[in-house]
Amino acid sequence: MTILDLPRRTKIEYPESDGRPMAETDTHIQFLSNVREMLKDFFRDDSQIYVAGNLLFYYEEGEPSSSVAPDVFVVKGVTKQDRRTYKLWVENRAPCVVFEFTSRSTRLEDMGNKKTLYAMLGVQEYFVCDPLGEYLTPPLQGFDLKRGDYVRMSPEPDGALISGELGLRLKLEDRGLRLIDIKTGEPLLTPAEAQERARMEAKARHKAETEVERLREELKKLRGEK
Repeated sequence: MTILDLPRRTKIEYPESDGRPMAETDTHIQFLSNVREMLKDFFRDDSQIYVAGNLLFYYEEGEPSSSVAPDVFVVKGVTKQDRRTYKLWVENRAPCVVFEFTSRSTRLEDMGNKKTLYAMLGVQEYFVCDPLGEYLTPPLQGFDLKRGDYVRMSPEPDGALISGELGLRLKLEDRGLRLIDIKTGEPLLTPAEAQERARMEAKARHKAETEVERLREELKKLRGEK
């Protein structure tokens, strides 16, 4: 037998899309996008924390069907860089936290197969949120991995949950899922809120600079300067 007679290995393809929509409603998309971007900004200075959303996560080498696309997930101990897919056998790190924003078509899977899978993979904290408040009671639930099984987190009096992995307090509000830094008590800003804050700060700076210039001109007049 020559080298030409040896069977060739078929290259296994791992698609970058599963053909499913990102989310069912604009509300779900907004929740997903805001949480992903808030977490990215919160961990922006840590080069070993990776945040992604709606990215295909392959957890078994050689089996492209063994995949899941968490709405948002966080991985510690891997480089912060753009990825087309996330392969567990390449990264050797499972997510420490997963968020799923449940809907009519996903609620059974989110609380069933996905929950079982994430526990098996060693995802320490699993959060399920019902943005429309139609399918889950309460609409924000969290689970902590204990000895291989998920244990339901006990909410605070206002319904908030504590993520020890993220160092954040999670509270469902009318306008979205609010993430609050446990150390500072400061809420994380959504992209829209961050943009508005930047706009207001720029406006305040311009107003202050204009006032300083006006006072300089008045001082010149008092001194008889031109």
